[in-house]
Amino acid sequence: MSRTKNKRTKVLNPDAPRGSLEAKQPTIDLGVECYGKNGYFDKESMQTEWQKIWSRSWLLAGVVSDLREVGDYFLFEVLDESIIVTLTKEGIKAFYNVCSHRGAMLVNEPRGNQKVFVCPFHNWTFRNTGDLIRITDEDTFDPRLIGHRPGLVGVACEIYAGIIFVNLQDDPSPLHQEIGLPEGYLEAYRIDQMNVVRHVVSEWGSNWKVGVEAFYESYHLHAVHPETRGVMGDLNVQYDLYAFGASRMIVPLGQPSPRLHDQKSVNEGLQFMLREAGLDPDEFKGNAADVREAIQQSKRRYAEEKGLDYSGFVDGQLSDSWATGIFPNVQIGCHPEGVFIMRFVPHPKDPERFFYDTMTMFLPSDGAAKAPLWMGLPEGTDVSGRLRPPTEHYDIDQDPNLGLVLSQDAAFLPKVQRGMRSKGFVGQLWGEQEQRLRHFHVELNRRLQIE
Repeated sequence: MSRTKNKRTKVLNPDAPRGSLEAKQPTIDLGVECYGKNGYFDKESMQTEWQKIWSRSWLLAGVVSDLREVGDYFLFEVLDESIIVTLTKEGIKAFYNVCSHRGAMLVNEPRGNQKVFVCPFHNWTFRNTGDLIRITDEDTFDPRLIGHRPGLVGVACEIYAGIIFVNLQDDPSPLHQEIGLPEGYLEAYRIDQMNVVRHVVSEWGSNWKVGVEAFYESYHLHAVHPETRGVMGDLNVQYDLYAFGASRMIVPLGQPSPRLHDQKSVNEGLQFMLREAGLDPDEFKGNAADVREAIQQSKRRYAEEKGLDYSGFVDGQLSDSWATGIFPNVQIGCHPEGVFIMRFVPHPKDPERFFYDTMTMFLPSDGAAKAPLWMGLPEGTDVSGRLRPPTEHYDIDQDPNLGLVLSQDAAFLPKVQRGMRSKGFVGQLWGEQEQRLRHFHVELNRRLQIE
């Protein structure tokens, strides 16, 4: 692809060393093709995506902290497939959640601890390594049929930065070749040491790609989320594109949007952020332009006082959101204190619905036993990590209590879905602030074309 310069390209830290994780990636000319819209509605496109995207991509199944003891397992479900991900004595493994005898599902509980799986249909028994232990009334079977000891069918499974990925292909390319992100990028956040403190799955009224697109840009913030204008530099976002559809946007927090006329007053939102960083707004001597740096330095001092290791983070990571996308359906909001892992999971039957699956993870420490308020956790949430909270499930007409901004997105995306059906709409016209969307679709289209 040709590389071009764009006068509107934003670079948050021009002094970032070339090749560093903070450095601006070269701009890529992705063209101006207007892609068709049928992939958002029809079931034929849904089936094609199953065959060429979901069945061939590395998919984020879960996190290693959810498997602490041998025998721990959780189910990962995508469309019609259900996968058991379990910790064995040899490490983490994944298997199709079906008995090799008659195809009955072995496990129905979403998570638990079982060193053996017993089929509820005829009591065939398997170790969590996949090995077949017992066939009920084995002497009634022809040895030619079961002599090879038909165990559970394995699924390719790899660990990356504390995250578990699976791939339904029989012999996929190694994960590190397709993740797209630079080495050390996610590892710096120590996700392997974080615990899930809230897990919510809610049904939303649009195609899964509409969900991805909404979270891959900040262009809509001023219109759909006007309350963010006081604390988010939505026009100062740095966008970076990586290989295999991976991307990120660094969203500067602790500064007013350039869309606001008043760029000096320390507004109520900025005052709140100062308090969260341990600063007294009444004693703060700077103006709005100084808040972001003040937050960074205060967090740096706090980490030193409490013995928190922030040495691997640049100042921008202490204040900003490094919103990181992994193809096909993941966005991770990365912060030193914790991360938001978001998955946009297609509905198994309806192409105009998807599941917004979000895990809030917190890094516990002696010095920071309380999650910051910006994580949006309900009052009383246990962040100790001692117990893994149950996953909360919400139907399309229920409020999942995810906060104002996400509630606004959930209410607005069905309107986008409906509007795209109109004869008056031909296809999406993406601007510079939506370059991650075009990058995503270029990769999606590339994979859809593979025979």
